Amino acid sequence: MPGVSSYSFQRLINSKEYNQIQLIKLAKELGFAGIEFAELFPHNNEKKETYAMRLREEAERLDMPILNYAVSADFLNCKDIEQQIQELCEHIDIAQILGTKLMRHDVSYGFKDRNDKFVGFDEALPTLVKGCKAVTEYGKSKGIFTMTENHGIFCQSSERVLKLIKAVADDNFGTLTDIGNFLCVDEAPETAVANVAPFAKYVHVKDFHFKETLAPGESSDGCFKTYGGHFLKGAVLGEGIVPVKKCLSILKNSGYSGYVSIEFEGDEDNIPALKKGLANLQKILETI
Repeated sequence: MPGVSSYSFQRLINSKEYNQIQLIKLAKELGFAGIEFAELFPHNNEKKETYAMRLREEAERLDMPILNYAVSADFLNCKDIEQQIQELCEHIDIAQILGTKLMRHDVSYGFKDRNDKFVGFDEALPTLVKGCKAVTEYGKSKGIFTMTENHGIFCQSSERVLKLIKAVADDNFGTLTDIGNFLCVDEAPETAVANVAPFAKYVHVKDFHFKETLAPGESSDGCFKTYGGHFLKGAVLGEGIVPVKKCLSILKNSGYSGYVSIEFEGDEDNIPALKKGLANLQKILETI
């Protein structure tokens, strides 16, 4: 079933045209079957717990399940890993209030203060595993599955995601598989999705426009560089280069039967872009 991430409405949030509570009704009106929240933005110094309950009440009133709660974290660059673990456990309490069974947290964007070129992912892995294990153990006590996502470059390739998943080795910990994000590290989405599909607990669908390179003097026009030096720009789902149908077919064949949520990152107006993306997604879902 199609869901949507609150991140897809970031332009509307930034302009203060909508707040997160109002997004639930908007998502319902657009035709989505559920909504996820990427961070929470309480109003007027409201406690996060109180705000989470208000979001849940509105979601229940509209019969719009909250599908996932996504938060930031960095086990490598935090001052105290135990404090970082505790903060994520507190987020699990928020996820429980929201009524979702899923929480995605970051693991790290890489070593920020080290210049040793011989220090890499394998050296970081024990620390990442320690943090993820502790958080998912607490998640189990609250009935919440925890996930990493393939983003942030440092832990974005399917190889590194798999290393982390297999090292944590807990059925309560899996992946939020974003079918488009693998392009940020120049990995073919269909290949990467096939690698991580057995561990997918939730799915983001997104699309990108792609440029091999820019001509001398050509404006980047909102593009960002991939790890390998190519250029990507957010696209309406179904209008870019991501093989959405193929990726979703791979996930379905691997046994995934959960929601697939659009995460739109383009610079088009949010509402028409999401309308078109949802229509394209529904056509795809009908054919796989």
